[in-house]
Amino acid sequence: MRIFNRAHGPWFVFVLVATLFATWIYVGNFAPQNLSPRFRPPPQFIQTPSEHRSVGGTPVGLIFGAISLSIFVFAALLGVRKKIVLWRIGNIQRWLRAHIWLTLLTVPLVLLHSGFRLGGPMTTLLMFLFAVVIISGIYGLVLQHIMPRLMKERLPAETVYEQIPHIRAQLYAAAEKMRDSLRAAAPVKTDAAAPAPSAAKAVTAGSNPMVSTAAELSTPAARAKSVVGSTITAAAISTPSVASVADRGAAATQPTTPAPGSGTPETLSTPTARIPEGAPVPAGNQPATAPVVPAPQSAPPPKLPAPPAESAPADEDASEAALVEFLEQHILPYLAARRGDRLRLGNSRYSEDLFRFVKLRVSETFRSRVDEMQAWCDERRMLDLQLKLHHWLHGWIFVHAPISFLLVMLTFWHAFVTLFRY
Repeated sequence: MRIFNRAHGPWFVFVLVATLFATWIYVGNFAPQNLSPRFRPPPQFIQTPSEHRSVGGTPVGLIFGAISLSIFVFAALLGVRKKIVLWRIGNIQRWLRAHIWLTLLTVPLVLLHSGFRLGGPMTTLLMFLFAVVIISGIYGLVLQHIMPRLMKERLPAETVYEQIPHIRAQLYAAAEKMRDSLRAAAPVKTDAAAPAPSAAKAVTAGSNPMVSTAAELSTPAARAKSVVGSTITAAAISTPSVASVADRGAAATQPTTPAPGSGTPETLSTPTARIPEGAPVPAGNQPATAPVVPAPQSAPPPKLPAPPAESAPADEDASEAALVEFLEQHILPYLAARRGDRLRLGNSRYSEDLFRFVKLRVSETFRSRVDEMQAWCDERRMLDLQLKLHHWLHGWIFVHAPISFLLVMLTFWHAFVTLFRY
């Protein structure tokens, strides 16, 4: 709750007036010589002479003590009011304002009740507990003014506190999944007596897709590893074109040329068609003396060489190995650590320098993976910072609340002993 707003103005005036009035009554009863006659309290505010040696046992001291004990009880009921939301006895904000200002009012009342003296061991212990409660309460009030602004500046995206362990586990699982996708599969040793696997099984054997390239393929190795559920062939099969199929059909339907000497008339009239390969070509008016050779058939189109199977270049293999080593030595230990701020990646400047160096070691196609790892580490660093700020913001309650309860119990015992034992 913020103090610097108009809703706290009336409470501040009330506490100030009550403190001045209580001080005026105290001085008028126990040190009237310090006041001029016209500023002394009226007779109805002056107590009768008392035999008690301490101020706390006098009627004025008992009134101060009773008011302080009542405020202690009311302050302790704030926790009950937060649990029972349906209570219509004022809203939570009013209870908080009353809790803050009335507790601050107990400081002058307790000092006036004790007469500015510690007394015996019991009262000394009560004063010590009371000081711890007041200091821890003021400390928590200051933190509630500083922490929200600090968290807004340093935490761009705040996470629900209860979800932080789950998000940390998800980051670690994502890093493990990327490591497994980058790590090369170990060769499997087969038994010598076992039959060799069939070609069909070898052709249809698939592999798991890579994590970061399942949606967008960036490297040949990623494209090869990402085909899941489809048939993977060991070598590319070239599909014949439509023209080559038509030529082969025409060659099959064309009649064969008879052998020389069979008496079958020739069907080709050009001299060059009857000249063997490498012989001189006669002129057009000279007879052809070379033996007749069969007409060449339509030769099938040359078989194109099959494209080589896609494989990762050597630099990509080295990049994958470097990323696996980086994940195992730096990323996974940092994401699995209970206190990430104790590791080097917990330092933002060191983390930026390290990731910049890793980007220089890997090829261009793997730098998106490095950016993904850096995003994981940045998110883990933000989660650790949120945990730290949350502990600072709420850790003081584990000191303030139990000691306040102990103070109330001991104050009741102190009142009982004062009233009925002395």
